[in-house]
Amino acid sequence: MRSLKYLLLLFVFVLLPAVTGRAQDAHLNFDKLNGLETHARDVVEVNIDGKLLDLAKRVTAKLDDPNAKKAAQAISGLKGIYVRAYRFENANEYSMADVDAIRSQLNAPGWEKLANVRSKKNDQKVDVYTMFSGDVMSGVAVVISDSKGVALVNMIGPIDIELLASLSGKLSIPEMDIENDKDAPKPKE
Repeated sequence: MRSLKYLLLLFVFVLLPAVTGRAQDAHLNFDKLNGLETHARDVVEVNIDGKLLDLAKRVTAKLDDPNAKKAAQAISGLKGIYVRAYRFENANEYSMADVDAIRSQLNAPGWEKLANVRSKKNDQKVDVYTMFSGDVMSGVAVVISDSKGVALVNMIGPIDIELLASLSGKLSIPEMDIENDKDAPKPKE
């Protein structure tokens, strides 16, 4: 009985934090996609983190443009930006199971689906997920796939969405129709 008690304590104090810490990590594992490179016509792999990301944030903050300074402030907490894109010559040259392996990571605790778009006309699927730590967005993931390609974006770290929305239509940030009326009545819960 005593050894069972120690085993339970070991799990609670050692293993549980490791498991829950991993569940709250916004970094996606792209290893399942490595096999796509050999068959893809075009491959894009972008890894911006560490010193390179710090340099980009510092340069953006020093630009003589108030919008660039706002953008730098919005992404100041980012820890990494990772992009993978694979384009194939012919339709169905890759296994959707590879993409579904990424989508399954996004069904883990902590991730919330923000948008889900399916187009039969273009045979395209778009999924947007967010992860929050308290009230702060700590990660974003976008998965786009069609019969001839797949693209994934994974941003890790705090992101000030309201500040980014204020830059809508500027600095090559797409126009976003987001209303943020703080005086509007809130729905009753």
